[in-house]
Amino acid sequence: MPPPEVSRRIFLAGAAALGATPLMPGVAGAAPAAIPGMTLWYDEPAAAWESQSLPLGNGALGLCFFGGTGREQLQFNEKTLWTGGPGAPGYDFGNWTSPRPGALAEVQRRIRDELRAAPEWVAQKLGQPKTHFGSYQTFGDIWIQQTRDPAGATGYRRHLDIAEAVGGVTYTWEGAGHSREYFVSAADGVAVARFTADRPGRISFTVSVTTPTSRSVNRSASGGRITLAGRLTDNALRYESQLRVLNQGGTRTDHADGSVTVSGADAVTLVLAAGTDYAVRHPDYRTGTDPHGPVTRRVDAAAAKGYTALRASHVADHRALFDRVRLDVGQQDPGTPTDITLAAYRDGSLGAAGRKALEVLFFQYGRYLLIASSRAGSLPANLQGVWNNSTSPPWDADYHVNINLQMNYWPAETTNLTETTGPLFEYVASMVAPGQVTAREIYGNRGWVVHNETNPYGFTGLHNWAWSFFFPEAGAWLAQHFYEHYLFTGDVGFLRDRAYPVMKGLAQFWMDELVTDPRDGRLVVSPSYSPEQGDFSAGASMSQQIVWDLFSNTLAAARQLGDGGFATEVSGTLDRLDTGLRVGSWGQLQEWKEDWDAPGNDHRHVSHLFAVHPGRQVSPRDQPRYAEAARVSLTARGDGGTGWSKAWKINFWARLLDGDHAHLMLSEQLRNSTLANLWDTHPPFQIDGNFGATAGVAEMLLQSHRGEIDLLPALPSFWNTGSVRGLRARGGVTVDIDWVDGEPVRTTLRPGHTGELTVRSAGFDDSFEVRDRSGGTSPQVAREAGALTFRARAGRTYEIVARPS
Repeated sequence: MPPPEVSRRIFLAGAAALGATPLMPGVAGAAPAAIPGMTLWYDEPAAAWESQSLPLGNGALGLCFFGGTGREQLQFNEKTLWTGGPGAPGYDFGNWTSPRPGALAEVQRRIRDELRAAPEWVAQKLGQPKTHFGSYQTFGDIWIQQTRDPAGATGYRRHLDIAEAVGGVTYTWEGAGHSREYFVSAADGVAVARFTADRPGRISFTVSVTTPTSRSVNRSASGGRITLAGRLTDNALRYESQLRVLNQGGTRTDHADGSVTVSGADAVTLVLAAGTDYAVRHPDYRTGTDPHGPVTRRVDAAAAKGYTALRASHVADHRALFDRVRLDVGQQDPGTPTDITLAAYRDGSLGAAGRKALEVLFFQYGRYLLIASSRAGSLPANLQGVWNNSTSPPWDADYHVNINLQMNYWPAETTNLTETTGPLFEYVASMVAPGQVTAREIYGNRGWVVHNETNPYGFTGLHNWAWSFFFPEAGAWLAQHFYEHYLFTGDVGFLRDRAYPVMKGLAQFWMDELVTDPRDGRLVVSPSYSPEQGDFSAGASMSQQIVWDLFSNTLAAARQLGDGGFATEVSGTLDRLDTGLRVGSWGQLQEWKEDWDAPGNDHRHVSHLFAVHPGRQVSPRDQPRYAEAARVSLTARGDGGTGWSKAWKINFWARLLDGDHAHLMLSEQLRNSTLANLWDTHPPFQIDGNFGATAGVAEMLLQSHRGEIDLLPALPSFWNTGSVRGLRARGGVTVDIDWVDGEPVRTTLRPGHTGELTVRSAGFDDSFEVRDRSGGTSPQVAREAGALTFRARAGRTYEIVARPS
């Protein structure tokens, strides 16, 4: 590291070039400054929903716009519109429809005697076909057909500003500039579209709403209100949408087919609300009320509020979340449409500053998508967030809980979006009641369980797809999010009232379920399966690591809350548990308890590295032998895989403190697993890769899972100078970092709780000091190689900088 005075000169010059200044409150009443480089834009309309349409959402309601000039398509969703479930005949929650005495014990005996069992055989013994599992449904499409096709329009631009969560289209036709704006407001619960021109009387079109035939349909238009209502065919779920057409100037005409025509208007605003009679409530999953009333109230309140006020409240609500984090690594917008920029990134023709711009945009896009697909009062983000244009989407656009739902929420705490976790916690809590039935009827256990995939209707049991039907560890993995939320927020009330009951029930299930392994007397999961390959066995590494994580977190929670008796029970079980950590014959971290790993296996799942991420069982500083074995395994698996797999590998390499390889995986994901609209592709589209990549970038810049705040632990050399604002560390600490030549030169910490903090950086030496920027006395600092420890007070702001020479 350069001498302190040199570092300061470099930092000041770099900060001036980067605009790297702390986020400061603006003038009272003034709107916050725009964030540059946060816009996806294209010079032509979208031709394909999956790869080109642009997404907007408020958690419950999603909308994708295409931007056609003659005919616009606004495809929309409401997240509770699902087929299947209790309203469909024969729905069984995935529980066995007839008794299978001894089935589980038979599988365990074969594994005990032969060490392994074929997935097909296990699925035959334990699985059963799905019955009305259901799938997430497209709600419908809004079509805006221009009275005259603007052929020959010039200056076309379609865009999505993710900093404001506002999309739009602009073009010029017959001497008039035409503009559209679209947004979906969490503040008011509606989607809004605004059509204007810079000359009066130029807005003329017909609006209609269509929906698939997999439901009954009643459609009408009255007073400029298009109402679409009915029931899904298979489960009788009631649904309704209302679209208000509000014109300024011109005329408006309702039609018998349910469409509305506007002619010669100066401007037109469309306001959409939608809903169903679904409720996150076992066992019926119904509100018992018609959605007509709530939908009417939302759309009418929004229409009365007016466009300007709706837009202002929406932008303020979104920016209150989005603006918390900013990342600057010396990027510069290349000034080309996003699809062209992505193509240049892929073929290597994009300059360094442009590559950085796309990487930063992709990082922030994940935060945008999480805000848009997970807000209070909605279901959590599913395999496609909130967006789906099909009645039979890939994997039902469901909730896969063998990684995918969990990955969706990896960036929530670290990138300062803790509010988005509420839907996840409510949803997981809703699985407890049906999961207790599954635990009792299939396993004969206390507590609760959920398997590989689930739906909004409490499907906690089994299906029979051999390679992905059995994963009772899913609930234990989901429990990690509850405990992590407590670690990030320090909310003891949340831990006591919401997290601990969920965690305790899962711990009880596993204390009943574990068996003693005759090979060494340790407690193991049996049957155990490492997704999605190999045979069933006892004690597969991922299974053991997840259960270790659950018991470790539950033990800490029990002690924190004074549940001493249960803490003793968990501690005794944890002491006997196989940890799932073994170094194999070629130096790898074993995927199974037996040394079955093949060096040439490049399967996309690297499940046995759960202990590295998102677990905290293995780290290079604390368990270097196992960390090196994890590196050997990860290197052998290679840099390929699907979108979500590459995203997980970003996190793995970051936790292994290899920033350049983490960045390589980010580049791989952008080059080969990202669509033109920057959605992640498996293929097909799965949103978890977006969220996983965003989480991975955060892990490159800040880690805190070891109980310390680790600054720039995996910074890639490509981002050697830059700044980040607003990342979060466990303990409720908000962190800003400025760095030059790979070393932090200024770090700002804003703790939410009083207590001891340890901050680590390889660049820290005796020249660095901790200052209280709130006006108090600077704290006393204990120094250790590369680490500073001091007592921080809640509400204070601390700065770590080199002392003036």
